[in-house]
Amino acid sequence: MSETKFKPFVAPEVKMKELTLKSILLGCLAGVIFGAATVYLALKAGLTVSASIPIAVIAITLGRKFFKTTILENNIIQTTGSAGESIAAGVVFTLPGFLFLSAGSNGENYFDYVTILILAIFGGILGTLMMIPLRRSLIVKEHDTLPYPEGTACGSVLKAGEKGGEFAKTAFLGLGFALAYAMLQKVFHVIAEVPTFMTKQANKIFPSAKVSGEITPEYLGVGYIIGPKIAGVLVAGGVLAWLCLIPLLASLIPGEIIATQLVKLGLLASLDTPGGSGTWDPVTRTFTDYSTAIYQAYVKQIGAGAVAAGGFITLLKTIPTIISSFKDSLGSLKEKGGDGNVPRTEKDISFKFVIIGSIALVLLMAFLPMLPGDSIGNKLLIGLLVVIFGAFFVTVSSRIVGLIGSSNNPISGMTIATIMGTCLIFIAVGWTGKVFEPMALVVGGMICIAAANAGATSQDLKSGYIVGATPRNQQIALFIGAIVSSLVIGWTVHILDTPTAEMAAQGIKHAIGTEKYAAPQATLMATLIKGILSFNLDWQFVLVGVFIAITLELCGVKSLSFAVGAYLPLSTTLPIFIGGVIRGLVEWKQKRSGVKLTAEEEELGKGNLFATGLVAGGAVAGVIVAILSVNDDVSKGLANVNAEHGIAGMLGHGGYQILGVLFFAVMGYTLYRIGRQKQTSIDKL
Repeated sequence: MSETKFKPFVAPEVKMKELTLKSILLGCLAGVIFGAATVYLALKAGLTVSASIPIAVIAITLGRKFFKTTILENNIIQTTGSAGESIAAGVVFTLPGFLFLSAGSNGENYFDYVTILILAIFGGILGTLMMIPLRRSLIVKEHDTLPYPEGTACGSVLKAGEKGGEFAKTAFLGLGFALAYAMLQKVFHVIAEVPTFMTKQANKIFPSAKVSGEITPEYLGVGYIIGPKIAGVLVAGGVLAWLCLIPLLASLIPGEIIATQLVKLGLLASLDTPGGSGTWDPVTRTFTDYSTAIYQAYVKQIGAGAVAAGGFITLLKTIPTIISSFKDSLGSLKEKGGDGNVPRTEKDISFKFVIIGSIALVLLMAFLPMLPGDSIGNKLLIGLLVVIFGAFFVTVSSRIVGLIGSSNNPISGMTIATIMGTCLIFIAVGWTGKVFEPMALVVGGMICIAAANAGATSQDLKSGYIVGATPRNQQIALFIGAIVSSLVIGWTVHILDTPTAEMAAQGIKHAIGTEKYAAPQATLMATLIKGILSFNLDWQFVLVGVFIAITLELCGVKSLSFAVGAYLPLSTTLPIFIGGVIRGLVEWKQKRSGVKLTAEEEELGKGNLFATGLVAGGAVAGVIVAILSVNDDVSKGLANVNAEHGIAGMLGHGGYQILGVLFFAVMGYTLYRIGRQKQTSIDKL
């Protein structure tokens, strides 16, 4: 394919400030903030939202106003910062799985700051390394055929910033709104966190059906960003789980059998011990919350099967793209990188660095003592599998996001395929049993991080190509961003995993894995590894989920979103759905008014920017409150300003929850009104 005649915004011969200390520092700051927010959101809901647009907006607004940054410096800020979001997603989707491996696997011992830090850095570096030789093939030669939607939108944002655009105000308005709302909800508890309605187990018609919603700004914002179609499919999975399967099982299965299943799963100490999921009472042989007990005992495994099948089916659909992209990438490796006379906009890091870096990565994994494996030989195999799978799936990820965007990148499917392939290789060489489970998770985790980072890196390089950046400078910035963001990502995971005083009193050692931070993707990966290596999987429930996914595909519905909805609590998917409905109403009104927007204008729409601010503000507030709650003195101080009991005393518990719903409705109406405001064309910015 011949190279395009595209002309970048900044000509190749123009020398302009680019990889400067201020651009790197601002980029690292953005990466830290959005990385921490992504950790929080992914642990709670198993979802992420691309941060490239808001980071570009921040770069333009803060950089130009306070530091007089150039467009190429703003591009470096955005490039450096985006690494935090992608690496955080890869980390949270897999590495908390160490906590959920078999009891004899010692997996919990590897869930520490140092191990998470090393794997996050290695995965981030691997994703960037493997993208270096692919840039000319995917970004330059296929500029006209691979749109890279987020990258193209970011390029437009950066160019618009040179014209003095004011669109950043909407994003900051959303950020401020979310922080104020979160303070009322998470600190002062004026707003109920999870309004719930549940029928009683004794109900003859509809037992233990639960409708609930975690009415937070970040979920509303996520729903608006992903839109009504995906949000609708997502909540449909929750409706199946919580209003179909759970009431059905509640009417058929006695409480003692449910409790026995929870004991088998390690979620209840014994039939004679109170507590556990759903709060078991050994005296009355009943649960306080049958809905939660059934969800943990059966429905979660059905959902895991559906997610695994949905991810794998999504991956299978991309096989033609995988084959063609891999062939094109191999062809690009045969080309010479050029000499010192190439234009500034075509200078990449040397391919020799990629080879040396890959070898160094394998050797470091073999000799670092904090990584799983009882011999250098074991660890060498892990390192080789990481590089082999990494080279393949980085290529796949890069091309897929070029076609359909980062939000639709089948990272889960790639990780599932990697874990299954790794486990089968382990079985082939006789490595079966619990001790090899952490090793399999390391391979899956690093590939997940690398593939996620490769997708974000591709979008960044596209933005850079559009504005006329120097690729080598971007690649250096990506390495720096990966390392700095990883420092904070591991710390954030550790902080959020610290149980509150109430959890500790119940004997809970890890907040991750509880209802507060469900870590659904990581739980799924651990379930697959245990099932394959230790032959300890309830296949009867998993296969039900698999065939639910197959049924949906036969009906023409994308099964992965539905499966994730079935796996998550309805309290997560319902407020996301409401955000999607608001987006649908805004688009319906625009259509009736004859307003037609391009894809870039939709990305930069006021509703989208306000929603992005809601996501960032809500998630950052959640992280801050979690950090403060770790300190006992601060936690007691927060308890003193808790207004829940006073409000509930005046309005009753039901009235307190209704008040929370009203606050959420006001936030939803505000989002709708801002989304309906007149759009400014990018060309006029």
